[in-house]
Amino acid sequence: MISTLGDAEGNHKGSFILLDGKTFEPKGCWLDEEKSVAFNYDFWYQPRRDVMFSTEWGTPNVIKKGFDMKHVDEGHYGHSVHLFKWSTHEKLQTIELPKDDGAVPLEVRFKHDPASPYAFVGTALGSAVYLLKPGSENSSSYEAKRVAKIPPKQVEGWLLPEMPSMITDILISMDDRFLYISNWMHGDIRQYDITDPENIRPTGQIFLGGSIHTESGINILNDLELKEPPAALYVKGKRIEGGPQMLQLSLDGKRLYVTTSLYRPWDKQFYPKMMKSGAFMLCIDVGDNGGMTLNENFLFEFGTIEGGPYLGHEMRYPGGDCTSDIWI
Repeated sequence: MISTLGDAEGNHKGSFILLDGKTFEPKGCWLDEEKSVAFNYDFWYQPRRDVMFSTEWGTPNVIKKGFDMKHVDEGHYGHSVHLFKWSTHEKLQTIELPKDDGAVPLEVRFKHDPASPYAFVGTALGSAVYLLKPGSENSSSYEAKRVAKIPPKQVEGWLLPEMPSMITDILISMDDRFLYISNWMHGDIRQYDITDPENIRPTGQIFLGGSIHTESGINILNDLELKEPPAALYVKGKRIEGGPQMLQLSLDGKRLYVTTSLYRPWDKQFYPKMMKSGAFMLCIDVGDNGGMTLNENFLFEFGTIEGGPYLGHEMRYPGGDCTSDIWI
């Protein structure tokens, strides 16, 4: 099943295409034509609980032009998540997130425990993490609770006077202990202990490029979190361009991989030097009790591949990983 963002003309229209698992030939749509949702992006399902969540990005024709805040104001980006009944494909509920902290919810993840009712969603423009949970123990409806918020930074020399962290990916470790989020603009990955999903606890942070480091050319006027900007990141003598974006974690939870490209038009807008360097893939070593350390011996440069530079994005482990496996 593949999520789709728009119609043939590039207008926003959310649906899901079904492909044959062996031949990859199209088999139709998971949703009936008249039941499509306004916006779409990611989805995650929990078969034992017979539910699926989908998220919202924006209008394809608008996204292709790069990011412009006026398009948000004009309603070209979403701020809702949709709950479906997995077995019947019926939409059960739309949860409208606040337009500020809930703007542009991208990645959604259920806990790996197939009996768990809890899911998390990260909002890109809103730069917040929401817990999606049943309204009551036996309720079929869900509600959203904000459990983390990354404050924007007041800046000059950038697109807007305030820079959101831009949470573009989230990931849950296979043991359901840690949640990771990538802040593509601010340039850091954060790790949270989610043992108590309603009261998540920060346990690690690491900076890997981004737009606020000392060589970015952006002037930080007010920062509610940092006393001084982080240094630019160099690995094996190469300055890392872009910010931490897609995440992938080994099944044992010890190696977190990250790439720096989001989407070519946006990469070109916010990190133009990446058009020449290509994207990078880095490896983070994760401690047994939390915490993250950069593996300075690992660097994959997509700009050095023949025919490049390329903008590497998604990562997968051949034998299974923390975003491919869903348990029944």
